Amino acid sequence: HGIGLGASSLLIGKSLLSDTQMLRIARENLNNSLLSVHAVPGYATIDKDIKNAMDCGVDIIRIATQCTEADTTEQHISYIREKGRIAHSGLMMAHMLDPEALVEEALKMESYGSECITILDSAGRFLPDDVTKRISLLKKALKIPVGFHAHNNLGMGIANSLAAVKAGAYTLDCSLSGFGGGSGNASIELLVAVLQIEKYETGVDLYKILDAAEKAEEMFNILPKITSSSIISGISGVVSVFSKPVARASKKYNVDARDIYIELGKRGAIAGQEDLIVEVAQLLAKKDELCKKH
Repeated sequence: HGIGLGASSLLIGKSLLSDTQMLRIARENLNNSLLSVHAVPGYATIDKDIKNAMDCGVDIIRIATQCTEADTTEQHISYIREKGRIAHSGLMMAHMLDPEALVEEALKMESYGSECITILDSAGRFLPDDVTKRISLLKKALKIPVGFHAHNNLGMGIANSLAAVKAGAYTLDCSLSGFGGGSGNASIELLVAVLQIEKYETGVDLYKILDAAEKAEEMFNILPKITSSSIISGISGVVSVFSKPVARASKKYNVDARDIYIELGKRGAIAGQEDLIVEVAQLLAKKDELCKKH
């Protein structure tokens, strides 16, 4: 998920299983695929989380951070490489930087030893042209592969992923039935089908991935879908993990959740700034009260 290793907490939500349990289950059931995890400095630490992930048999560790904070990943990437594992990196909330600045951050990660850099459209804000421009520039500037991570807030998950491939992306993030934060990620079964039409060889058996998607739909209690909330989240450029705390703040302070999203977007809110949601909701409630008085 979007916050990765070490994220289970009272603030964000407690996982039913520990990271160790999930990783061991995954490792035991993989015969051909590599096992990869997502880790964000600040949530995940080297001693507590990354070492443990390696002990559980993880092959690839992606160290991701906000798109302006590549500097914080050097220690983690270097450690992973020193231990002989594959080190990938990610730039989250990639819509918050112009393409040229995004390239500068990616070059830092490459210099630290990253073996693949993914840009994450964490808020589902991009349209295909946005993706094409960024992936093209990264592909030209970097010596290592480039990847793309889509969110479907504006219904662009598959279109943006296809644009990324055509611009030179080597890896794509996707999930069964698009299962993920907010309105979900790119659906792997849809993506495999579209790439097959476009004559790209993925190595994925379409029938088997469709079977897996049907099984997942039976198992998941709630599947992601595009809602008015996720649309506003995409337009405002606010990360999908804010959806539940925004809904709670909207109810508690009796303000429109959409107004909260818009104000958070203006402030450039990023994951880890959940306290800002309450501050914004309180401010909007005071404004509403003043308007009623006058």
